[in-house]
Amino acid sequence: MNDQRTLPRTEETDSPTLRELAMVLFRQGKVFVMVSGLVLLLSVAYAFAGASYRARLQVLVRRGRSDPPATAQPNAPPDFSRVEVTEEELNSEVELLKDDDVLRRVAAANDLAAHDWLRWLRPHEDQAARVERAARKLGKKLNVEAIKKTDVIAVNYDASDPQLAAHVLQSLAAAYLEKHMEVHRPGGQFHFFDEQTTESRRQLELAEKKLLDFTNTHDVVIAPRQRDLVLQRIDEVEAGYRQTQSQMAEVEYRVRELKYALARLPKRMVTQVRTSDNPELLRALKANLLDLQLKKIQLLTKFEPGHPLVREVDQQIAQAKAAIENEKSNPIRDETTDQDTNYEWARAELQKAEVEKRGLEGRETTAAAQLAQYHALARQLGEDAIIQDDLTSSEKAAEDNYLLYVKKREQARMGDALDEGGIVNVAIAEKPVAPALPRWPPAIVVLVGFAGAIASGIGAAFTADCLDPALRTPEEVTACLELPVLASLPGGRAARLSA
Repeated sequence: MNDQRTLPRTEETDSPTLRELAMVLFRQGKVFVMVSGLVLLLSVAYAFAGASYRARLQVLVRRGRSDPPATAQPNAPPDFSRVEVTEEELNSEVELLKDDDVLRRVAAANDLAAHDWLRWLRPHEDQAARVERAARKLGKKLNVEAIKKTDVIAVNYDASDPQLAAHVLQSLAAAYLEKHMEVHRPGGQFHFFDEQTTESRRQLELAEKKLLDFTNTHDVVIAPRQRDLVLQRIDEVEAGYRQTQSQMAEVEYRVRELKYALARLPKRMVTQVRTSDNPELLRALKANLLDLQLKKIQLLTKFEPGHPLVREVDQQIAQAKAAIENEKSNPIRDETTDQDTNYEWARAELQKAEVEKRGLEGRETTAAAQLAQYHALARQLGEDAIIQDDLTSSEKAAEDNYLLYVKKREQARMGDALDEGGIVNVAIAEKPVAPALPRWPPAIVVLVGFAGAIASGIGAAFTADCLDPALRTPEEVTACLELPVLASLPGGRAARLSA
């Protein structure tokens, strides 16, 4: 029995209960209270004394303004091949925001070196080194990133003073825009275009003088147009000359035909033939015929058509009609003769044709002389037109060059003015302002600190309990010494003994 009691007991280790966990916290109550109170005190101090204020700046990157290219065209076509801002351009602007020169300007403008607590450890450090150190610290605190799927760059800066945070980002925006203009602004364009404008103006004046001297010495105004007018006049004169020749041929043919007609035509001819009837005789015959017809009608009322009296009247009617027809077929004729009109017309037309022929001969001679004169003038004007066209082309080319360089100079001047005025392809989309509220509200910081204090106290209590070598329960004594426990006294303060 004694051997069995001295043998070590091997018992299975059970999971700790809530009572055991609570006993650990009660045993290490001082550690729990100290650590939790310290963490809670630090969180409260940070919430009310070390709050961080975040200022925000947003930069919008737009498609860059095209600079005036030096082309031969007065109006160079704009470049529409790219209308979006590339990722490389956004990254370039991000790097430009974090440029050392920009950060040094911001650090110097806001005297960030004065906010370094360790500056007293370096009393002999010069101002340039302090600014450089402050610029490096500023670069670490600045959060510059391009927002995905946008053309916006966000810049954040945290500081304990809200006014300082806003002033730092305002100085950063000004220094960044100035640096952007220095990097992207092309130099020397206005001076180049101004020199070319002066030279093209001199060439234009020289070309205009040569053209004016030529027009004065050759007595021409617009030689090509005058030449065209002379050629048009030549065409008109030649058309009239050919028409005159055609008319002469026609007149000569008419003269021959009229002479042949005069040889065949008689000098006199019957000009008038009058025929007339005997009206009194015809009237008597028609009256007799009418009486006979009336008489026949009366006889037919009394006798048959075959009666002798009726046949006799019919015979008389037929004789009256025959007499009337005979009188109509043999009228009275009266003829009058006079000079032959065809002969007289032919003789008059012959005279007119001979006069017209002499006029056409004179017109032909005049037209031939005009043609010779106009041909000589056209040849001279053709030579003058070639020379004047060359001089005009030179003057036009000089004028085009002058206007081109004037326009390009004005574009360069406008580009310089736009750059000097700050009109670039970036814009401040959101200006920095002093934040009114800290980055984390004090209530949230206290709540988080309270939760952290509880967790830290619990962790510290369990850690201290694990590191404590004391044996606290009979089970620990039995497990550690492998000896049975005969008696145990409760811990705590000494209790008053009672009789």
